[in-house]
Amino acid sequence: MRVVRAARRYPVIGVTVLVLAVVLVLHLVDAATAGRWVATAYVALFIVWTSVGMVRELMRGHIGLDVLAIVAMIATLGVGEYIASLIVVLMLAGGQALEDFAGRRAKRDLSALLDRSPRSAHVLVQGDGAGSDDVRDTPVDDVAVGDVILVRPSEIVPVDGVLLSDASSFDESSLTGESMPVVRGTGDEVLSGAINGTRAVRMRAVRVSEDSQYQQIVALVRASEDSRAPVVRLADRFAIPFTVVSIALAATAWMLSGDPTRFAEVLVLATPCPLLIAAPVAFLGGLSRAAKAGVIMKGGAVIEQVARVRSAAFDKTGTLTQGRPELVDVRAEVGFDADEVLCLAASAEQYSSHVLADGIRRAAESRGLTLRAAESAREEATNGVLARIGGKAVVVGKPALIESLTQDTVRASLGASEAAAYVAVDGRFAGVIVLSDSPRPEARSVIDWLRAHGVGRVMMLTGDVRPTAESVARQVGIDEVHAELLPPEKVQLATDVRPRPVMMVGDGVNDAPVLAAADVGVAMGARGATAAGDAASVVILVDSLAKVVDALAIGRHTLRVALTAIWIGIALSVGLMIVAMTGIIPAVVGALVQELVDLATILYALRALSGPRVDSDLLGHSDTSRPDIVAQAPEKH
Repeated sequence: MRVVRAARRYPVIGVTVLVLAVVLVLHLVDAATAGRWVATAYVALFIVWTSVGMVRELMRGHIGLDVLAIVAMIATLGVGEYIASLIVVLMLAGGQALEDFAGRRAKRDLSALLDRSPRSAHVLVQGDGAGSDDVRDTPVDDVAVGDVILVRPSEIVPVDGVLLSDASSFDESSLTGESMPVVRGTGDEVLSGAINGTRAVRMRAVRVSEDSQYQQIVALVRASEDSRAPVVRLADRFAIPFTVVSIALAATAWMLSGDPTRFAEVLVLATPCPLLIAAPVAFLGGLSRAAKAGVIMKGGAVIEQVARVRSAAFDKTGTLTQGRPELVDVRAEVGFDADEVLCLAASAEQYSSHVLADGIRRAAESRGLTLRAAESAREEATNGVLARIGGKAVVVGKPALIESLTQDTVRASLGASEAAAYVAVDGRFAGVIVLSDSPRPEARSVIDWLRAHGVGRVMMLTGDVRPTAESVARQVGIDEVHAELLPPEKVQLATDVRPRPVMMVGDGVNDAPVLAAADVGVAMGARGATAAGDAASVVILVDSLAKVVDALAIGRHTLRVALTAIWIGIALSVGLMIVAMTGIIPAVVGALVQELVDLATILYALRALSGPRVDSDLLGHSDTSRPDIVAQAPEKH
């Protein structure tokens, strides 16, 4: 059965084997002339078919390596080595099968992600009054926000939801790469793609299918599978030199020996399979390995850029810091109540996507304050939010925004890792809400690793005020700080940065333009920042900055493997061609030996699936506790 499937998938291989068998039989029964005509006719047809494909590639701007194979087939036919010409055909046709086999092996982790994509959900609907709910199997795309879902033991969570049942364990390895199950309690969010433990649980859907975590990962994976740009570029870089050297060696052998057979004997060892197959296999392996580590790279082109990164820029809030600011104090001005200031600010911040806005809302809810709806609201990116609530004009944001509206703004004195949101009500300065957002524990180690591994320029690009930004920068080991930036200013800085390529790491909606402008945009996507994830070329699925190091390490290892595989193939081919110039390698033997060269390069390319791991323990610690790097960190919105 497998043989039949293989024959249908690769018909040229089957036909070539059949023709080769017929030619050999004709040769054995003293009908060599008939065998030569059969071989010549078949190879000629194959040459025409290959030539058409090569011309199409040239019209697309890709320099084809098939010219070597075409010349080798013509040469072997011309000197009467028709069996060798059939072996060259078989080798080229078999190259596709080898590439498919190695490609499936290389991208098995990507395929596993796609194969496990949830397709249906058990939605609970109210019964007929008997006291129990009915279970209705529903396509996952039809699940609505608010639906109650039953997830049975060992089933995949179909959409993002909030757990309604008691605590249960979930396997999130396909999302985060973490092999140990995690425990979620009542009210905790559970992401789609997680595998339920040993007990059935109920959840309430909080996102529809297309907005849920696993489905977004699947979309990214499909995009990454479709990209083969760096493979073409790598092959094109070597195509012309390799072709010229191969033909030159073959022509030299012919001239020195005076025997045209020598030309064919040399050229059959110059087939381009190492360039055409090894590189794509390596890149697929790198994409697969990155996905397994919780890092989605949107195509092979990204791997090459990641591998060559020489400058890195980081956003501050939610990227270098933990992104979960906690309330420290509400400093209300005379004439204002602290709870009222916090309630108005939190009500306005319902209309902001900034990380600190979430901290202010959580602080108000923890104090039992009821948030109010706004009659109108608008957000000024990176500055703050303006809203009308209960007839009052409420503004929450940076001190510069409040100072532009009031005359009595007082700047707050803050401690290390503290930030402030300033509040104005009806044109009067109402007070300051102080929050603390500590640097990520792994941030300093990540910065140190980048500097130690060839990333010569590391900077912070943030909309925060300079004192806050500089304090966090000192704690994580960044010397170059660009603060109080608007999104267009971030884009301009990222465009002007040298040396290149430059990598930008961010997490918020306002980071999307600069992520798109950088050579490599890295989105911290664990919290579902869809706009940032769409703009970025790399999406980190785990809430850890250490994955930036994984991305660079995997990219560099993959590119190194791809280039090494190409050079192994070229070195072996050139070495064998030089030996063949002496005439000791017959054309048939040379064609068979070249198959071994192809196999060796493909096996080496599969090394992209493995490689040295970064010391996670090293990246799990930071030096933020050191007194010499702790500094004041004033206001921020």
